[in-house]
Amino acid sequence: MMKPIIFCDFDGTITNNDNIVQIMEKFGPYEAGQLKKEILGQKISIQEGVRKLFALLPSDKKEEIISFVLKDAEIREGFSQFVTYTRERNIPLYIVSGGIDFFLHPVLEPYGPFEKIFCNEADFTGKTIHINYPHTCDNQCASQGCGCCKPSIIRSLSSDEHYNIVIGDSITDLEAAKMADAVLARDFLIQKCEEEGIPYKPFENFLDCIQHIDELTGAKS
Repeated sequence: MMKPIIFCDFDGTITNNDNIVQIMEKFGPYEAGQLKKEILGQKISIQEGVRKLFALLPSDKKEEIISFVLKDAEIREGFSQFVTYTRERNIPLYIVSGGIDFFLHPVLEPYGPFEKIFCNEADFTGKTIHINYPHTCDNQCASQGCGCCKPSIIRSLSSDEHYNIVIGDSITDLEAAKMADAVLARDFLIQKCEEEGIPYKPFENFLDCIQHIDELTGAKS
């Protein structure tokens, strides 16, 4: 029997909204909107785009941004039950996100601990926020500009005995979806999966995800 292993996105997946988008709408200048379009349109890499976005924000806004995200971030329905579900079934749950550590960890703290959280890191020592990428692309990644490279992380953690389940919502999850055994998708990721011919199951909340995973793992047992 193949062992399920879950790689779950954060922004727009665990949370109802994309926190980076919300941060930029609240604190970012006009240029942030154009950069967002270039990232979604795949005109610039995710790594370059996110670094440029946060370089628009002064470092002294750190606490204000954290406070904003903690008040603004809405956790998607069923996430707490989903975490419990994975623990009870001993299914590894990895949070793999293009989000940034300084706001991601405080939001997730009430639901942890998790198997591991992979995300990007912020440096506030300069005048503006600088983003570091500790989880960059391996030599097998086609993009070489992911930022937090989800395909590379999957390759490092899974083996032939694993049944890889990717849960996500956006362009940052597309390359991971291409190599997954099963994809649970919403929003923009659905559109990209359909364009690329990637099979997926749609979800609106994590109760849907529980149902889908029960069906998927039941089929693999």
